[in-house]
Amino acid sequence: MKVVILAGGFGTRISEESQYKPKPMIEIGEKPILWHIMKEYSFYGFNEFIICAGYKQHIIKEWFADYFLHNSDITFDFTTGTNEMAVHNQHCEPWKVTVVDTGLNTMTGGRIKRVQKYIGNETFMMTYGDGVCDVNIADLVKFHKEHGKIATLTAVILEQAKGVLDIAEDSTVKSFREKSALDGAPINAGYMVLEPEIFNYISGDDTVFEREPLEAVAAQGELMSYMHKGYWQCMDTQREKELLERLWSKGVAPWKKWTD
Repeated sequence: MKVVILAGGFGTRISEESQYKPKPMIEIGEKPILWHIMKEYSFYGFNEFIICAGYKQHIIKEWFADYFLHNSDITFDFTTGTNEMAVHNQHCEPWKVTVVDTGLNTMTGGRIKRVQKYIGNETFMMTYGDGVCDVNIADLVKFHKEHGKIATLTAVILEQAKGVLDIAEDSTVKSFREKSALDGAPINAGYMVLEPEIFNYISGDDTVFEREPLEAVAAQGELMSYMHKGYWQCMDTQREKELLERLWSKGVAPWKKWTD
Protein backbone atom coordinates (compact mmCIF):
# COMPACT_ATOMS: atom_id res chain seq x y z
CA MET A 1 0.00 0.00 0.00
CA LYS A 2 1.41 3.38 -1.03
CA VAL A 3 1.79 6.29 1.38
CA VAL A 4 1.08 9.83 0.13
CA ILE A 5 2.66 12.64 2.15
CA LEU A 6 1.67 16.27 1.66
CA ALA A 7 4.88 18.30 1.64
CA GLY A 8 4.21 21.29 -0.59
CA GLY A 9 3.02 24.11 1.65
CA PHE A 10 4.85 27.33 2.50
CA GLY A 11 5.04 26.76 6.27
CA THR A 12 4.51 30.44 6.99
CA ARG A 13 3.97 29.94 10.74
CA ILE A 14 7.48 28.59 11.12
CA SER A 15 9.11 31.06 8.74
CA GLU A 16 12.27 31.17 10.85
CA GLU A 17 13.29 27.98 9.06
CA SER A 18 10.80 27.53 6.21
CA GLN A 19 12.23 30.57 4.43
CA TYR A 20 15.20 28.32 3.62
CA LYS A 21 13.55 24.92 3.12
CA PRO A 22 10.12 23.24 2.93
CA LYS A 23 8.61 22.65 6.36
CA PRO A 24 8.80 18.82 6.02
CA MET A 25 12.57 19.21 5.60
CA ILE A 26 13.02 21.03 8.92
CA GLU A 27 15.16 18.77 11.04
CA ILE A 28 14.50 16.95 14.30
CA GLY A 29 17.71 15.33 15.51
CA GLU A 30 19.52 16.15 12.25
CA LYS A 31 16.88 14.36 10.17
CA PRO A 32 13.92 16.03 8.40
CA ILE A 33 10.57 15.53 10.09
CA LEU A 34 9.57 13.94 6.76
CA TRP A 35 12.14 11.19 7.46
CA HIS A 36 10.66 10.60 10.93
CA ILE A 37 7.18 10.17 9.43
CA MET A 38 8.46 7.77 6.80
CA LYS A 39 10.36 5.74 9.40
CA GLU A 40 7.11 5.20 11.29
CA TYR A 41 5.34 3.86 8.22
CA SER A 42 8.36 1.75 7.37
CA PHE A 43 8.28 0.21 10.86
CA TYR A 44 4.90 -1.29 9.90
CA GLY A 45 6.16 -2.51 6.53
CA PHE A 46 4.95 0.31 4.29
CA ASN A 47 7.93 1.39 2.20
CA GLU A 48 6.52 3.01 -0.96
CA PHE A 49 6.03 6.76 -0.70
CA ILE A 50 4.67 9.48 -2.94
CA ILE A 51 5.76 12.94 -1.78
CA CYS A 52 3.49 15.80 -2.89
CA ALA A 53 6.06 18.58 -3.14
CA GLY A 54 5.65 22.24 -4.08
CA TYR A 55 7.44 25.05 -2.28
CA LYS A 56 11.21 24.61 -2.73
CA GLN A 57 10.54 21.10 -4.05
CA HIS A 58 14.07 20.82 -5.42
CA ILE A 59 15.41 20.57 -1.84
CA ILE A 60 13.35 17.43 -1.20
CA LYS A 61 14.51 15.85 -4.47
CA GLU A 62 18.15 16.68 -3.81
CA TRP A 63 17.97 15.26 -0.27
CA PHE A 64 16.71 11.90 -1.54
CA ALA A 65 19.18 11.97 -4.43
CA ASP A 66 22.03 12.13 -1.91
CA TYR A 67 20.47 9.84 0.70
CA PHE A 68 22.16 6.63 -0.48
CA LEU A 69 25.54 8.36 -0.67
CA HIS A 70 25.23 9.85 2.80
CA ASN A 71 24.22 6.52 4.35
CA SER A 72 26.92 4.33 2.79
CA ASP A 73 30.59 3.56 3.34
CA ILE A 74 32.27 4.42 0.05
CA THR A 75 35.77 4.41 -1.41
CA PHE A 76 36.52 7.07 -4.03
CA ASP A 77 39.53 5.99 -6.09
CA PHE A 78 41.23 8.66 -8.22
CA THR A 79 44.56 6.85 -8.66
CA THR A 80 43.86 5.71 -12.21
CA GLY A 81 42.87 9.16 -13.38
CA THR A 82 39.18 8.33 -13.15
CA ASN A 83 36.60 8.60 -10.43
CA GLU A 84 35.92 5.00 -9.43
CA MET A 85 33.51 4.49 -6.58
CA ALA A 86 33.07 1.32 -4.52
CA VAL A 87 30.21 0.92 -2.05
CA HIS A 88 31.17 -1.24 0.93
CA ASN A 89 28.20 -0.97 3.27
CA GLN A 90 24.95 0.92 2.92
CA HIS A 91 22.46 1.62 5.64
CA CYS A 92 19.44 2.81 3.70
CA GLU A 93 15.86 1.79 4.28
CA PRO A 94 14.15 -0.30 1.57
CA TRP A 95 12.21 2.70 0.33
CA LYS A 96 10.76 3.55 -3.04
CA VAL A 97 10.17 7.30 -3.10
CA THR A 98 8.41 9.28 -5.83
CA VAL A 99 8.73 13.05 -5.39
CA VAL A 100 6.17 14.95 -7.46
CA ASP A 101 6.11 18.70 -8.06
CA THR A 102 2.40 19.32 -7.41
CA GLY A 103 2.61 23.08 -7.89
CA LEU A 104 3.45 26.09 -5.79
CA ASN A 105 -0.05 27.30 -4.89
CA THR A 106 -2.02 24.06 -5.22
CA MET A 107 -4.38 23.27 -2.34
CA THR A 108 -4.21 20.00 -0.40
CA GLY A 109 -6.92 18.26 -2.42
CA GLY A 110 -5.34 19.39 -5.66
CA ARG A 111 -2.00 17.95 -4.62
CA ILE A 112 -3.60 14.56 -3.93
CA LYS A 113 -5.41 14.69 -7.27
CA ARG A 114 -2.17 15.41 -9.10
CA VAL A 115 -0.54 12.17 -7.89
CA GLN A 116 -3.51 9.96 -8.81
CA LYS A 117 -1.61 8.39 -11.72
CA TYR A 118 1.10 7.21 -9.32
CA ILE A 119 -1.44 5.61 -6.98
CA GLY A 120 -3.64 3.85 -9.48
CA ASN A 121 -6.92 2.16 -8.59
CA GLU A 122 -5.94 0.95 -5.14
CA THR A 123 -6.31 1.78 -1.47
CA PHE A 124 -3.66 4.20 -0.24
CA MET A 125 -2.62 6.08 2.88
CA MET A 126 -2.15 9.82 3.26
CA THR A 127 -0.77 12.11 5.92
CA TYR A 128 0.71 15.55 6.39
CA GLY A 129 4.45 16.18 6.30
CA ASP A 130 4.59 18.16 9.51
CA GLY A 131 3.31 15.92 12.30
CA VAL A 132 4.53 12.84 14.17
CA CYS A 133 2.43 10.23 15.91
CA ASP A 134 2.68 6.84 17.60
CA VAL A 135 -0.53 5.49 16.10
CA ASN A 136 -0.51 1.76 15.32
CA ILE A 137 -0.69 1.96 11.55
CA ALA A 138 -1.30 -1.78 11.15
CA ASP A 139 -4.40 -1.50 13.36
CA LEU A 140 -5.47 1.62 11.48
CA VAL A 141 -5.36 -0.20 8.15
CA LYS A 142 -7.17 -3.20 9.62
CA PHE A 143 -9.91 -0.92 10.96
CA HIS A 144 -10.31 0.67 7.52
CA LYS A 145 -10.59 -2.65 5.73
CA GLU A 146 -13.17 -3.93 8.20
CA HIS A 147 -15.64 -1.05 7.86
CA GLY A 148 -15.45 -0.84 4.05
CA LYS A 149 -16.06 2.90 3.75
CA ILE A 150 -14.26 5.34 1.44
CA ALA A 151 -12.12 7.12 4.02
CA THR A 152 -10.66 6.73 7.49
CA LEU A 153 -8.84 9.42 9.40
CA THR A 154 -7.04 9.31 12.70
CA ALA A 155 -8.70 11.42 15.39
CA VAL A 156 -7.11 12.83 18.53
CA ILE A 157 -8.38 15.15 21.24
CA LEU A 158 -6.07 18.14 21.50
CA GLU A 159 -6.41 21.89 21.77
CA GLN A 160 -5.34 22.62 18.23
CA ALA A 161 -6.81 24.64 15.38
CA LYS A 162 -7.56 21.64 13.17
CA GLY A 163 -10.69 20.20 11.61
CA VAL A 164 -13.41 19.23 14.11
CA LEU A 165 -15.13 15.85 13.87
CA ASP A 166 -18.62 14.94 15.03
CA ILE A 167 -18.28 11.18 15.68
CA ALA A 168 -21.15 8.78 16.26
CA GLU A 169 -21.03 5.71 18.53
CA ASP A 170 -20.25 3.41 15.59
CA SER A 171 -17.21 5.59 14.69
CA THR A 172 -18.95 7.14 11.66
CA VAL A 173 -17.94 10.76 11.17
CA LYS A 174 -21.24 12.65 10.95
CA SER A 175 -19.74 16.01 10.05
CA PHE A 176 -16.43 17.70 9.38
CA ARG A 177 -15.77 21.41 9.94
CA GLU A 178 -13.05 23.81 10.93
CA LYS A 179 -12.37 24.16 14.65
CA SER A 180 -13.41 27.20 16.68
CA ALA A 181 -11.75 28.43 19.85
CA LEU A 182 -14.57 27.05 22.02
CA ASP A 183 -14.35 23.46 20.82
CA GLY A 184 -13.02 20.55 22.84
CA ALA A 185 -13.87 17.95 20.21
CA PRO A 186 -11.77 15.32 18.41
CA ILE A 187 -9.62 16.76 15.64
CA ASN A 188 -8.22 15.42 12.40
CA ALA A 189 -4.62 14.28 12.96
CA GLY A 190 -4.08 13.01 9.41
CA TYR A 191 -2.81 9.43 9.09
CA MET A 192 -5.65 8.57 6.72
CA VAL A 193 -6.52 5.48 4.71
CA LEU A 194 -8.38 6.22 1.50
CA GLU A 195 -10.08 4.30 -1.27
CA PRO A 196 -9.46 5.47 -4.86
CA GLU A 197 -13.08 6.69 -5.02
CA ILE A 198 -11.91 9.71 -3.04
CA PHE A 199 -10.51 11.18 -6.26
CA ASN A 200 -14.09 11.63 -7.50
CA TYR A 201 -14.61 14.22 -4.78
CA ILE A 202 -11.63 16.37 -5.80
CA SER A 203 -12.36 18.81 -8.61
CA GLY A 204 -8.95 20.39 -9.15
CA ASP A 205 -6.03 22.42 -7.85
CA ASP A 206 -8.23 24.79 -5.84
CA THR A 207 -9.86 22.01 -3.81
CA VAL A 208 -9.02 22.02 -0.10
CA PHE A 209 -9.12 18.34 0.86
CA GLU A 210 -10.30 19.08 4.41
CA ARG A 211 -13.34 20.97 3.12
CA GLU A 212 -15.38 19.79 0.12
CA PRO A 213 -14.06 16.20 -0.19
CA LEU A 214 -14.09 15.27 3.51
CA GLU A 215 -17.30 17.17 4.17
CA ALA A 216 -18.97 15.35 1.28
CA VAL A 217 -17.93 11.83 2.29
CA ALA A 218 -18.85 12.62 5.91
CA ALA A 219 -22.34 13.70 4.81
CA GLN A 220 -22.71 10.40 2.95
CA GLY A 221 -21.61 8.33 5.95
CA GLU A 222 -18.42 7.29 4.16
CA LEU A 223 -15.88 8.89 6.53
CA MET A 224 -14.80 6.90 9.58
CA SER A 225 -12.56 7.86 12.48
CA TYR A 226 -9.87 5.80 14.14
CA MET A 227 -9.59 7.23 17.64
CA HIS A 228 -5.98 7.51 18.78
CA LYS A 229 -5.38 8.09 22.48
CA GLY A 230 -1.60 8.14 22.26
CA TYR A 231 0.90 10.75 21.11
CA TRP A 232 0.47 13.18 18.24
CA GLN A 233 2.19 16.49 17.65
CA CYS A 234 2.27 18.80 14.69
CA MET A 235 5.13 21.19 13.97
CA ASP A 236 3.46 24.44 12.99
CA THR A 237 5.67 26.78 15.00
CA GLN A 238 9.25 27.15 16.16
CA ARG A 239 8.12 26.37 19.70
CA GLU A 240 6.67 23.03 18.59
CA LYS A 241 9.84 22.27 16.64
CA GLU A 242 11.92 22.87 19.76
CA LEU A 243 9.59 20.63 21.78
CA LEU A 244 10.10 17.75 19.35
CA GLU A 245 13.84 18.39 19.31
CA ARG A 246 14.03 18.17 23.10
CA LEU A 247 12.14 14.88 23.18
CA TRP A 248 14.41 13.43 20.50
CA SER A 249 17.64 14.61 22.13
CA LYS A 250 16.59 13.11 25.47
CA GLY A 251 15.83 9.75 23.86
CA VAL A 252 12.15 9.84 24.84
CA ALA A 253 10.52 10.65 21.49
CA PRO A 254 7.10 8.87 21.73
CA TRP A 255 6.82 8.45 17.95
CA LYS A 256 10.11 6.53 17.60
CA LYS A 257 9.34 2.80 17.43
CA TRP A 258 12.23 1.76 15.20
CA THR A 259 15.52 0.68 16.72
CA ASP A 260 18.08 1.68 14.09
